[in-house]
Amino acid sequence: MTNQTLKNKNCLLTGATGGLGKELAIHFAESGCNLFLTSRSNEKLGKLQNELKSLFPNLQIHFGAFDISVHNEIEKLIKSVRSAFTSTDILVNCAGIFPVKLLQESTINDFDKCFNVNIRAPFILCKEFSQDMVNKKWGRIVNIASSGAYNGRKKTSIYRSTKHALLGFSRSIHSELKEHNVRTFCISPGPIKTPMGNEIIKYENQNENFESFMNPTEIAEFITHIISYDSEMISEEVRLSRIN
Repeated sequence: MTNQTLKNKNCLLTGATGGLGKELAIHFAESGCNLFLTSRSNEKLGKLQNELKSLFPNLQIHFGAFDISVHNEIEKLIKSVRSAFTSTDILVNCAGIFPVKLLQESTINDFDKCFNVNIRAPFILCKEFSQDMVNKKWGRIVNIASSGAYNGRKKTSIYRSTKHALLGFSRSIHSELKEHNVRTFCISPGPIKTPMGNEIIKYENQNENFESFMNPTEIAEFITHIISYDSEMISEEVRLSRIN
């Protein structure tokens, strides 16, 4: 197995300018993937595109800024991806938001926005682009969940509910799509050295050590590696934890 498996594949990556998303963009480009990058920041996307084009001039690197908490923005995203690529081989749902509130302080707007970004958008994008993969009898779907999908803590009931939903969704579509050689991976990392990792320290209100958090570069390398296997074996559900 080598990362030649991913060469010339077309990949849609959401949350591309976040701490993990940017590292995934780099590693997928290193593997020879053409990329459509999306997040909410047009400026950050443009900067990332320029960085990748300077390193990988032979790849197609497209981008578009969309707020995937809004349905018509997802429709615009899909239209843009369809304009850039004839078909999409790899979908990485990395975008996510992390509201930190006690249950009694949480609003229905908090609930709706978090579910829209963390589970509704992946559902719509999986439904849309898995058909390309089924038609080609090859595909990869990577859903970035969280170790929070497996446990509960105060002030994060909405967030953890979305990640638990994403885990169940991933398990189901893996079962549904595997007969078409479309492989679904649900990756559930613990705390990562990203801006979201800093939010974890704030809400925990304890002596968390940011330096003990996982390196997003290593996680991106790991994900790129495991989706490159192209024979019988698959790591469909992966929990990534820090050693300390």
